[in-house]
Amino acid sequence: MSNLSYFLSDNVVKEESVKYAATSRIVDEDKKPVEWEIVCITSEEDEAIRKSCTKKVPVPGKKNMYTPETDYDKYLGLLAVKCTLYPNLNNKELQDSYKVMGADTLLKTMLKPGEYQDFLAKVQEVNGFEVTLEDKVDEAKN
Repeated sequence: MSNLSYFLSDNVVKEESVKYAATSRIVDEDKKPVEWEIVCITSEEDEAIRKSCTKKVPVPGKKNMYTPETDYDKYLGLLAVKCTLYPNLNNKELQDSYKVMGADTLLKTMLKPGEYQDFLAKVQEVNGFEVTLEDKVDEAKN
């Protein structure tokens, strides 16, 4: 007989934040890369982000028919912003120092393209995605 108490909220192992050095260009006083803090979000939060990045597009040749289309680049950017606990990407002073508005724009400005892709992969890993969404998109295209 199985024990349902294993599934009770109090008995589930709590997710801890993950430290990750997103770039070697941002260093502390000892010249060591500053670690960023990444947290896992809930499935509800993930769904809300995904929905905000999905729009209905008309089906070619079919009148009044639409299909959902998700902008995965936008989704991954917003997911990364939501999961980044430190640094606070919504901080006005930080955004002003890079002369940008918006946390997602700040993140893309702070990191080189390769660093940004690595950071997105780490965020997906922290959230339990074994295969990155970009890999799935590439696989679907082929």
